[in-house]
Order: sequence, then C-alpha cells, then structure tokens
Amino acid sequence: MQVCNATVLEHEDFGGGYRRIIVEAPDVARSASPGQFLHIRVVALNDEALRRPFSIYQVTDTTVSVMYKPIGRGSAALASVGSGSQISIIGPLGKGFPQCEKSAFPVLVAGGYGVAPLSFFASRSPITGAVFIGAKAAVDVLCVSDFEALSWPVHVATEDGSQGHHGIITETLDRWLDAHDAGANDSRIAVDGSAYDLEFYCCGPDGLLRAVESRAATRQCKAWLSFDRPMGCGIGVCLACVQKIRKPNGDVTWARCCREGPVFDAKSIVWDDEAEDLQTRLIQA
Repeated sequence: MQVCNATVLEHEDFGGGYRRIIVEAPDVARSASPGQFLHIRVVALNDEALRRPFSIYQVTDTTVSVMYKPIGRGSAALASVGSGSQISIIGPLGKGFPQCEKSAFPVLVAGGYGVAPLSFFASRSPITGAVFIGAKAAVDVLCVSDFEALSWPVHVATEDGSQGHHGIITETLDRWLDAHDAGANDSRIAVDGSAYDLEFYCCGPDGLLRAVESRAATRQCKAWLSFDRPMGCGIGVCLACVQKIRKPNGDVTWARCCREGPVFDAKSIVWDDEAEDLQTRLIQA
C-alpha cells in the first residue's frame, strides 16, 4: 500500500458522462492486481474532505487509471482536475479477484461501470473466457473494445434495448449457459468442443451480485463477487463498509469490504436486511 500525491497525466471524457483519469504512480502500478481499488482525494479540497474509492481500471508499468461517473461531491471535484494536477491516493487497497483455475472457464458479469475491474482482470488472465455487460442504455455500455482486443466474446444487454439484448443481462447469461451445457453436471460448460469448470466473476449493483450468486449456488460452481460500499477510511478502521459473511466453520460475522474485500467468495455472503440495517446505522453515526 502506498500513500502519495500522484500527478494526473490524462483526464478524458469516456462518453455517456463517464470519465477516465490516468495518474503517474509507479509503485502503485507495480503492486496492483485486478479487483483492488484506490482511495482518492483531490488535493485542492480541504483536509476534512473524505476520500472516495475507485476500482482500478488499467495499469501500465508506471501508471494507474480509474473510470468513474461524477455523481457526488467527491467525484464531481475529481472531474474538475486537469492534467498536471495532483491527487492524493492510497492504494492499491483491498483483496482482488483470484486468478481462474487452469481447468476453468471464466465468465465475467458486469453492471454499469462495474465492468472496469473486470477489464483489468481480463487483461491479466492467462485464460480467455466470455464477458456479459448489462446497462440501462447504450451510453452506459463500457469497455467493449477492451475485451474485443483481447479476443473475449462480449454479450450486451440494455434495459431500453438500445444495444444488444432488450432486457437484463442475466437473461442473456442464462441463454448462453443453456446453450453451452456440457451435459455431465451443471458446474461444467462446453466451449469449442471442450468441457470446462464454470467460474463466475461479477462486479455491479447488489441485485446483479445476488443473481450471479444464486446461479453459482444452483450450479455448484465458484463465483467471486466485488462489492461497492461507501467507505470512510478505506483501511479497515471506520467500519462503514461492512458486509455480513459466513465463515468456513459456519459462524456468521462481519467483514470489511476495504480489507477482507471488496471481492468475496460468493458462498460466504449472507444476504439479509440485518446487514443492510447495520451498514446504514454505521454510515449515519
């Protein structure tokens, strides 16, 4: 983990209101892995301004980039930063995605700009899989060219029908899974004449995470879910980003998305109102 002021090299419009910012941070770049995040504060703001977490999107030998959409005070302030400016970053933080098993076929499922860390994952994966991107409209469909450049087949669904399937991405995913049934058991799929273990990687809103977890449980296959939670400190102290999980021995406890996550084994997640209520109380305290 590095704490530093990083110089903004590029800051560009990504279309649809989304933006990409590239910073020079060689120490961060060298240690970053897919699924980790940066905790960013605009240096020009006062010291009391909270940092904001952003998933790492792309990495080179010396640079790191994030993708975001200005929706609040922190991200709006970031949108005003120009090339040559300084931003304060802590990172890379969190536990990222594990690499896919050699016998497995990675299926990436993204909602909105949850596609950013999955693009990073695909760029580091020694195995080529398939990616499913869901969005409200065509302007919210991101990173398709990233995956195509890596020869990953891309499947898109939009709620308004402006690109790809008219509907939600799990409908497209279910049809694909049915078409690639290996016949032996639900955890295996057949692709190009070979059978593989199915392994999900997902980043997006909770509804999508829960839908993928449900499919992984039904098929008894591995799934890794990346959670987006409000964060205060980003280093595990404030407890604003907790998620209820079940440990291997069956005990239920709380995990911090900034330290034990943001990526969790889907089998460990406990979905209930109690978790949401506690998170709300911690944020409002």
